[in-house]
Amino acid sequence: MKKLSLISCLIVLGAISPLFAQYTYKDVAPIFHQRCSSCHRPDGGAGFSLLNYADISSSSAAIQNAVSNDIMPPWSPDTTYTRFFGERIITVQEKQAILDWIAQGALAGDTTLAEDPPVFSSSPYKIMTPPDLEVQMQTFASNATTVDVYNCFVIPMNLTQNKVLRAIEIVPGNPDIVHHAVLTMDTLGTATTDVSGSCYTDQGQVGLGSYVPGAPPVIFPSTGQAKMGIRIPAGSNLSIQMHYPAGSGGQIDSTKIRLYFYPQGETGIREVYTSTILQDWNFSIPANTVQEVTTTYDPASDGLGGLDLTVFSAFPHSHNVCTSIENYAWSGTDTVPLIKIPKWDFEWQGFYTYKELVKIPAGHQFFSSHVFDNTTNNLNNPNNPPQTIIAGAATGDEMLFDGYQFLVYMPGDENINIDSLLLNDPLVTNTGIEILSASPRTQSFVFPNPARDEINISFSSASSQEYFLQVFDIRGKEVFRQKGVTKGSVHTHTIADKLTTGTYLYTISFEKNDAPASGKFVKK
Repeated sequence: MKKLSLISCLIVLGAISPLFAQYTYKDVAPIFHQRCSSCHRPDGGAGFSLLNYADISSSSAAIQNAVSNDIMPPWSPDTTYTRFFGERIITVQEKQAILDWIAQGALAGDTTLAEDPPVFSSSPYKIMTPPDLEVQMQTFASNATTVDVYNCFVIPMNLTQNKVLRAIEIVPGNPDIVHHAVLTMDTLGTATTDVSGSCYTDQGQVGLGSYVPGAPPVIFPSTGQAKMGIRIPAGSNLSIQMHYPAGSGGQIDSTKIRLYFYPQGETGIREVYTSTILQDWNFSIPANTVQEVTTTYDPASDGLGGLDLTVFSAFPHSHNVCTSIENYAWSGTDTVPLIKIPKWDFEWQGFYTYKELVKIPAGHQFFSSHVFDNTTNNLNNPNNPPQTIIAGAATGDEMLFDGYQFLVYMPGDENINIDSLLLNDPLVTNTGIEILSASPRTQSFVFPNPARDEINISFSSASSQEYFLQVFDIRGKEVFRQKGVTKGSVHTHTIADKLTTGTYLYTISFEKNDAPASGKFVKK
């Protein structure tokens, strides 16, 4: 079922026939609030605000360029190939509405009719629950004067016991100058602080997560079959690679890392393994050539032959000459898509968590393809004229370095919906994680709750339209789905004696102009 945002239905006719539609600020304000404001706000990390008409209209030329060239919102993976949690995307209709509004002169109209901008918490944290451990890198004055720099900082955790990581949040000390950060765990004691500005390689052995403006924290589901985490050996250190942009020289940063652990002795936790399984260090790209480099990984080479695997997240990596990346798993007769990035951008990379866990059957190999454009057509080419580029760690070199977080497969993993679990996770609910609540949710409630024989899910609707109800068990497995048509105003859907005893989560999405609804209920 096609899902449209709150504003989409209002602008479809205009997107089709722009000659007959004239937009004013009130028509496009909800798009900016939903798609842009989590970063483009005071202390949001984007450098300037897009919360009101004055802010937005004064930046209209830059907005037009960024939106028309698919630079903003910054989301690289192809959503027609695979879907990920927390996608920063804009619909075709929303994009066209913004461009039409700017082309028509970015008219103000009656700005009092525009919806109010979202209110963000003044807290720098997205997880409001206090962490089990908070550590901080040294106070550092950026050395990025005329060029971008990459510095690595080693941060001791001083753990005397083994722990299992449940969630992690990276909090920039100075959001205006932290372009991105990549966090790894050093279990061997080999990582060292490097503030040369050329620390391009993640020094730890286990990837933990990354920060880019607007990105959510890493939170692992913690219920039933989806109870998972990363084992943190005692004595391990953190290594964080910080990217500071040119012109930030002298500005102070001291980024924090907040860690959440399972209780000591907690049982039933499935271990998440992190490994850069797809690597190639033996290629070069001659000047003035476009070249595809491919590599494969056979799980049997690591003693995993005969095991089905479950993939939780992907972390593809290359440098500036790379233009596209594609990963999949295949057996010769079956292909499992993993991630496709048609327009690779070194400045916007990260860990991508799948909306639904992905099963990799035994016998499948992982495949990676990176395309490198070492010509003058590539505006990101660090050399002019082009020069031969080799595989290496420096930013002027190139890399094929694709990692994954995965688990040993359990039957039913592929039916676990990560979105539904995280939206109802105790670390997420009633917190400041804007990425999960960028649009206002439709009000809904269940009665009776707890229920015995008949469960009524009631929700509001602005108009008569199609809706799609999904119910998941506490493990995230879909157990019920139903399409229906609302009658406008309040609508009630009844589930009569269809579920066994237990706790359930539900989501309701709409065909047209209502935002999604979600909630939880108990069947006795």
